[in-house]
Amino acid sequence: MTEKKSADFVESLDKGFRVIRAFDAAHASMTLTEVAERAGLTRAAARRFLHTLVDLEYASFDGKRFTLTARVLELGFAYLRSLRLPEIVTPFLRTVSDALEESSSASVLDGVDIVYVARVSTRRIMSVDLGVGARLPAVSTSMGRVLLAFMPVPERDALLARAELVALTRHTITSKAKLRTLLDEVRERGYCLVDQELEEGLRSIAVPLVDRHQRVHAAINVSAQANRVSIEVMKRKFLPVLKRAADDARALLP
Repeated sequence: MTEKKSADFVESLDKGFRVIRAFDAAHASMTLTEVAERAGLTRAAARRFLHTLVDLEYASFDGKRFTLTARVLELGFAYLRSLRLPEIVTPFLRTVSDALEESSSASVLDGVDIVYVARVSTRRIMSVDLGVGARLPAVSTSMGRVLLAFMPVPERDALLARAELVALTRHTITSKAKLRTLLDEVRERGYCLVDQELEEGLRSIAVPLVDRHQRVHAAINVSAQANRVSIEVMKRKFLPVLKRAADDARALLP
């Protein structure tokens, strides 16, 4: 049975996509006749669509065979760029969480706070139940410090000037001078580890999510209980997994 098409269905657009989809790994370069056969079109129709693709630089033609160009990837990236950050990052957080069996999160900076935009939780490790939309002080969190570290220095200093450094635990840094030095170190090494500054018994490590244009979109982290995971293990085992997830996500960031 033939599928009923909408009254607004554009037949020529459908044929154009059929020509593009005719190419694959086994048919990367084809003659006009081969494309027409695989796309189910007449030679005349296939010729028009192929030469249009060539004119638009989505395909190339050497006088005998047609080949798609890298520009055709833009069609897929248009979709990827339309995705919201939580939709992009959640699969990577799940990969991190599955690999390390610990909770993983992503957050963005909002004033002096971080706001959780995605989270994959394996167990509850904080006294506060964190979910999407939860807010924590940026100055005392691994993700917050990563985001602060990669800000332009004048903007960062202006934000720190109005931030309140509260001793949440006996480990919390409350000196702005010391925090500024720490943020410079975080920027240089590319990650931040916070040891029981937000809550006693909680450690976390975070890295930035950086796009192809070197813009920082968010931060991702892994948290664990200090009595189960040492600082050395976080650096040796957790950090490479986290960095790999951030690198894998880079191509999907707008």
